[in-house]
Amino acid sequence: MSIFFHEQLYRTNAVMTKLKNHPVTICGAGALGANIAENLARSGFDKLTVIDCDRIEERNLSTQPYYRSDVGAFKAKILANNLYRAIGTKVDAKTKELTPANTTQLLKDSQLIVDVFDNSVARQAVKDYADQLSIPCLHAGLSADYAEVIWNDVYRVPSEVNDDVCDYPLARNLVMLTVAVACEAIVSFIATAEQRNFSITQKDLTIQSLFL
Repeated sequence: MSIFFHEQLYRTNAVMTKLKNHPVTICGAGALGANIAENLARSGFDKLTVIDCDRIEERNLSTQPYYRSDVGAFKAKILANNLYRAIGTKVDAKTKELTPANTTQLLKDSQLIVDVFDNSVARQAVKDYADQLSIPCLHAGLSADYAEVIWNDVYRVPSEVNDDVCDYPLARNLVMLTVAVACEAIVSFIATAEQRNFSITQKDLTIQSLFL
């Protein structure tokens, strides 16, 4: 029986073939990126690249799929190792900092980019590259009780004022809601070419379509 038996029954063989063969690059392996990568891999995606230069810290363990024994290691490498051990999916892990100078090197061959970086400089670099080459790009971000999942055409990079803040409120349930919405937006796009934008709020458990 296939690892993706239940997903295949739900999605159909034709859609599963599209997912398996569609290259996706995930920019960031933190709370959103690591869980999105795992969710996509366990949904049948087989051509995943993850870019992240950060190392695992103890405070990451409540919202990210890492273990205490992983603390100090590169997020992207551990994520790739874990997914290969779990389901045999080979993730291309790149432990480099993405900058405007190396986007071409790191994002080449991407057919779909997922931006979940935690800083505005890297987000802007991804957006500019996707705009320049007309590559579909989905941005997802969190702020306290609120999250957004927005495609590149209508996305605006947030101010760098809130970049690199270590002590911020973050509920695991909001992370997982956002991950589920982002992954479904990705699957829907690959299956139908439709780009849908969403907002998510934690306290009232609301997911709404965004029309921008």
